[in-house]
Amino acid sequence: QVQVVESGGGLVQAGGSLRLSCTVSGLTFDHVAMGWFRQAPGQEREGISCINWAGSSTYYADSVRGRFTISRDNVKATVYLEMNRLKPEDTAMYYCAGKRLSAVQRVGPFCAGSYPVTHWGQGTQVTVSS
Repeated sequence: QVQVVESGGGLVQAGGSLRLSCTVSGLTFDHVAMGWFRQAPGQEREGISCINWAGSSTYYADSVRGRFTISRDNVKATVYLEMNRLKPEDTAMYYCAGKRLSAVQRVGPFCAGSYPVTHWGQGTQVTVSS
């Protein structure tokens, strides 16, 4: 059984930092692209950062580029999201998701929601106060 577990969320002041972690079990982690998605109340879920299985290709949404950094440790089966210079508009539930991409699929479309996502976590709440 595949399990995806996020952690690291919390309450932080604007300008602060948080580091999210997502640990995966039950699948071959180093064959799977991973991504961070977020959903604020009343808004659609958006893909904010994704990384391919090797860590050699990443994608960032415009809203987070330059402030967030995604990375992964295939030995620990964990993907991270380092979030700096947080803004109140970053407040949302953050979800981790994984998908095994085919040879022609890329992390950009994965983040954009073009491919059905196979494994989701339960989410971790990030709240940024002004």
